[in-house]
Amino acid sequence: MPLRNPLPTAAKEAVSRHAAWGHILQAAAALAAAMGVGRFVFTPIVPLMHTQARLSPGAGAHLATANYVGYLVGALAGILAPSLVRSPALLRTSLVVLVGSLAAMPVTHSTALWMMLRLLAGVASALVFVIAVSSLFSHLREHPAHLPGWAFGGVGAGIALSGLLVLAVRSFADWRAAWWAAALLAALLTVQAWNLRPEAAPEPPAATAGPDPVGDVARTARTGRRFTALFASYTLEGVGYIVAGTFLVAAIEQGSPGWIGSGAWVVVGLAALPSSALWAWLGRRWSRPGLLCAALVIQAVGIALPALFDSVSAALISAVLFGATFIGISTLALGTGAHLRFPRSVALLTAGYSVGQIVGPLLVAPLLQHGYRQALLLASGVVLAAAVSAAVLRSGFPHRIVVAHPDLPDGRSGTAKRGAATEGRAG
Repeated sequence: MPLRNPLPTAAKEAVSRHAAWGHILQAAAALAAAMGVGRFVFTPIVPLMHTQARLSPGAGAHLATANYVGYLVGALAGILAPSLVRSPALLRTSLVVLVGSLAAMPVTHSTALWMMLRLLAGVASALVFVIAVSSLFSHLREHPAHLPGWAFGGVGAGIALSGLLVLAVRSFADWRAAWWAAALLAALLTVQAWNLRPEAAPEPPAATAGPDPVGDVARTARTGRRFTALFASYTLEGVGYIVAGTFLVAAIEQGSPGWIGSGAWVVVGLAALPSSALWAWLGRRWSRPGLLCAALVIQAVGIALPALFDSVSAALISAVLFGATFIGISTLALGTGAHLRFPRSVALLTAGYSVGQIVGPLLVAPLLQHGYRQALLLASGVVLAAAVSAAVLRSGFPHRIVVAHPDLPDGRSGTAKRGAATEGRAG
């Protein structure tokens, strides 16, 4: 009789792992469509639009800004109407709108219409991002913390695939074909992401042993200060990283053969693919704020390299450092917000990030008349400031948060589950 129990338990664990990986693949496809293609395919296409569609550098910056304004609108919708984050219909609608906005780009030569389409793509990509990430942290809460990182790797996969696609298309066709190919890729990813389950409705709060208003106020104040530092760091990251995310290919192509820029963007995607899982796995041993600070410093170096050196090796090293950190930084920052259990942390951090993305291109637009060097150096400095804010967060960070354990009928305290609330001890 005692031998019968392990088999059902093992079977349940196998089913749970299988379901988790199925969820990860669907979320990865959603993030690849929304971010890797919908957001970042603009980066390798914009040099083609400069030369073939007579798009000026300033107009390119405005198109990027329109996309980031749309991203902010989508993130704010997730804050103001939390029920949207739990809507399968909205997820599917956003994916369809995203594909349509990509396919419509070659239909016009109007900068105003291009701006409207990139604005629409930004709204759709933000909604897909918030829904997918909230779904990950909700449904994988009981699983190892590095698993959501593999879903974030979908962004890197989307960047690599779209970069390879543009690199192939530019050899025999023009910028229009590049947009249509991107729309087709996004449509294929949409099919894979179609049945992703959004975050479930929140459960009623667990009972506690008794009111402790003084302790609650103190804990809330400390959490608020920590989240403020995290919010500042992630917003500054949005300012700095988006300059490289938008203009890195064009900056590299100024001093290198044209294929190097597009090739470097493929390297960014390939480096990003495993990076989120790696940073999340490291978070099991070291504190997320410490890792966040390290990742930001590494990224700052990567952004500055093309501004300081014109060599192919500098371009490729820059691509590796940038790709290995920018998705990992999102994983660490959003995971830290979930660890602090700050209400609506994903939507709030995404909103701050998107504000930074709006400010970034506007901040460097006057510098683009003289090329991209000054813009990249400024962006690198902003990312270093984000690292300083992360270092402030690191001081006194609560590596374990004690919450009421829902399984205990008397409401006694228990330690929060590993997937979202525990941290490494070091750092």
